[in-house]
Amino acid sequence: MTTVTAPATPRERVARLAAGHIAALQRGYLDDQPHAIAALARLRRGAGREAGQLPDLWALIDTGPLHKTPDGARPLNESELTRAEDALHVALTLYALHQQSRRAGMYQAGRPDRPRGLGAAVRRMMKPGEIDGPVHKRLVRAGTAPDLAVLAQRLRDIVVLLRREDIELDYAQLAGQLYTWQWPGGADTVRREWGRSFHAWHDKRADGGFPSAGSDTTSSTENEDKDAS
Repeated sequence: MTTVTAPATPRERVARLAAGHIAALQRGYLDDQPHAIAALARLRRGAGREAGQLPDLWALIDTGPLHKTPDGARPLNESELTRAEDALHVALTLYALHQQSRRAGMYQAGRPDRPRGLGAAVRRMMKPGEIDGPVHKRLVRAGTAPDLAVLAQRLRDIVVLLRREDIELDYAQLAGQLYTWQWPGGADTVRREWGRSFHAWHDKRADGGFPSAGSDTTSSTENEDKDAS
């Protein structure tokens, strides 16, 4: 029997492209490759800012694959391309900020048994069984952002906290959510996803206890020299 695979949706294409770009940048950065270090330094300047404000970043975010049509799919229209490009810009620039001076990869793909979405990442900053009001409020404020520009700024504040705690994030998933966010009704969809991720987070150790935030990542260095920009 022949299995028919459905063509990737625009959201899936955005997520896959983000995963490829960020994984390559992360490998290069952790291997101390000068081009990757320089690229992340430039991308960090765009964190929390709209794509059109920094034209010099366009060459760092290759959106060419979005203009190609995979087998069985249809070409993306102008509205889809614009939203996809903006979602990629926000995701990559936030990742660059998150990775700064960290010697473990801050992009990690989530798994069913180990979610790494935004809600789960925020939950990991809290003590087990407790809800940290100020931290939770940041997630709520992000969820009520009126547009992508404000959302990017509020996500930037969250990413700074995640970097401080060495908590990784699934940026491919986030890129797809940022794409969905921009469509009518999309913000409601993404808020529900963040809420499920927040409440579903759990991670027991073998001894029955819970690890503290960032305990499953490699300790970061505090040397900021190579990230000066």
